Amino acid sequence: MITASLVTYKNSAEDLYNVLSSALSTPIRKIYIVDHSPYGEVHFILHKDPRLKKLLRDSGDIVEYDHAENRGFGAGHNRAIRKSMELDPDYHIILNPDIRWNSADRVVEKLACYMDKHPEAGMIAPKVLFPDGRLQYTCKLLPSPLDLIGRRFLPKSWRRSGNEKFELHFTGHDHIMNVPYIHGCFMMFRIDTLQKTGLFDERFFMYPEDIDITRRIHEVAETIYYPEVSIYHVHGAASRKFGKMLWIHIVNMIKYFNKWGWIFDSKRRNANKALLSSEKKRREK
Repeated sequence: MITASLVTYKNSAEDLYNVLSSALSTPIRKIYIVDHSPYGEVHFILHKDPRLKKLLRDSGDIVEYDHAENRGFGAGHNRAIRKSMELDPDYHIILNPDIRWNSADRVVEKLACYMDKHPEAGMIAPKVLFPDGRLQYTCKLLPSPLDLIGRRFLPKSWRRSGNEKFELHFTGHDHIMNVPYIHGCFMMFRIDTLQKTGLFDERFFMYPEDIDITRRIHEVAETIYYPEVSIYHVHGAASRKFGKMLWIHIVNMIKYFNKWGWIFDSKRRNANKALLSSEKKRREK
């Protein structure tokens, strides 16, 4: 059984229609919607399919509001994952509101098939494209503070080489890889693995929660990039456009490095070294 969750915040009706149309064309049994918008914008879609389930904010046995308290992306998905676990699913999918895919491509079915055949895989993600078909580099090394400072504040010409290594451009993103950090716009988790590692770290309101959960899963299982299927992602990069979102990004990355280490992070060094070594051997064959 496969379940999924969608955390929304002031998303357009078109985006919600696209992602849910894609998801409802698959064998996903239940889609939990956690609406963080202040006015409950997702009401109009709830009657569309019985597989859609909206989670409300509860206080004791009394529903206080018809939208959930906004405690962040990871916390929202955690509510849905805990609810989905009551159904005892095999897999749970994290969906971004700004993604879509072609139903004929059988994205979910093929990802689940890979997971079925590879019990060592604890998480899997597809290739991600921009709406115009260009590749998004969603496979990355675990970041150091310098990686993120350079990406944010240095001129592109100064950081091109380091950024291309960080985003693993040299791999081509064209073959299956076991990667320690995969962007979180679409992630399929094995429930048994989440029960070992725990869910999203709710200290992170937004942004590094996908780095954190991927690397924790990577410590106990494979975290697979599977480019034989693809999805489309608008990729708004809000923190590059809006001062408030940039501040949220900075604050949460500080929390991330406080947790894992700023300069001295042996797990980061070992995971990155293992991937780079594996890819070097592959190229040399």
